[in-house]
Amino acid sequence: MNPKIIEINNNLQLYKKEIVDHDLYKNLNSIKDIATLMESHVYAVWDFMCLLKALQSILTCTSYAWKPVGNTKIRRLINSIVLEEESDVDQDGNPASHYEMYLEAMRQCGANTKPIENFVNNVKYNNIPNVNSDVDSFIQTTFSIINSKKPHRIAAAFTFGREDLIPDMFSAIVKEYNSDNKLDKFVYYLERHIELDGGEHGPLALQLVSDLCGNDEVKWKEVEDTAIECLIARKKLWDSIMSQI
Repeated sequence: MNPKIIEINNNLQLYKKEIVDHDLYKNLNSIKDIATLMESHVYAVWDFMCLLKALQSILTCTSYAWKPVGNTKIRRLINSIVLEEESDVDQDGNPASHYEMYLEAMRQCGANTKPIENFVNNVKYNNIPNVNSDVDSFIQTTFSIINSKKPHRIAAAFTFGREDLIPDMFSAIVKEYNSDNKLDKFVYYLERHIELDGGEHGPLALQLVSDLCGNDEVKWKEVEDTAIECLIARKKLWDSIMSQI
């Protein structure tokens, strides 16, 4: 592994620990609590896709007047991640994005999907609808990074600040409350993420950051600063969800 990646991971440990050890998990005492978490967390699932598509639009050709763009190795990294995040296979063997899988998991456990569905139906690049102050702040952090147009910063947010932060303890809690099979789809979503992040996407994303930064010390510093910014935003989102439970 790139020594710079190891250094950044070491520098992020305290920020990650605040999320992995967050009291939110200990306060999930029912399916209703898990549904409440999902109603806010779904916006992080959605803007994760925004980060990925921003990388694809910058680092590959997405125009119908196609031409080869950028580094061939980076193109392959991005497109391989997009394939499974945007067109994976759900619990029933049907193609679906991870966002769509999450919506189905919300419906199964009785979570309210109307706000996020209305949000996505009305969202435009230059008009992000308001949700509430806590979710809005989280999304604004993401889009300030996207709007920088700096692929190494976007890749940093995608790699260090996202769903690999969900600890094994959370998966165990979800399974514990799945006695009446209302969380089957959520369990599948979590296990699929663990499988992909640990086996494929995690190493690919780290390689992407390394390729984008090369030997540029300024870029590496921006990667670390961006990662910290995203981890702080995630902790604040977790704080806000816990206040609702």
